[in-house]
Amino acid sequence: QGRLVESGGGLVQPGMSLTLSCAASGFTFSAYTMNWYRQGAGKARELVANISSTGESLNYGDVVKGRFTISRDNGEKMVYLQMNNLKPEDTGVYICEAEMRTTWGKVYQYWGQGTQVIVSS
Repeated sequence: QGRLVESGGGLVQPGMSLTLSCAASGFTFSAYTMNWYRQGAGKARELVANISSTGESLNYGDVVKGRFTISRDNGEKMVYLQMNNLKPEDTGVYICEAEMRTTWGKVYQYWGQGTQVIVSS
């Protein structure tokens, strides 16, 4: 059974940096697109960044472009989210998701439990 475990969250001051990690197991990691979502209190879950299975294609939400960087290591089955110049509005639970869509339309997904990030002075 596939599993994702996030780590690296915490309490930081505005302007500081954090790196989140997501460790995958139990599925063919290199075949999956990896997504980082976040959910703030009382807010809808939003896509922060994603990275294709090979790592060649990266996408970011408008509010984090230029500040966050997503990367992956298929050999170690890890995905990372480097977050720089953090702002209070970046506060939320950051959740890692793996997704693979087959050519016949079936979607395989795995979700982590999330790691809390609080940006506050």
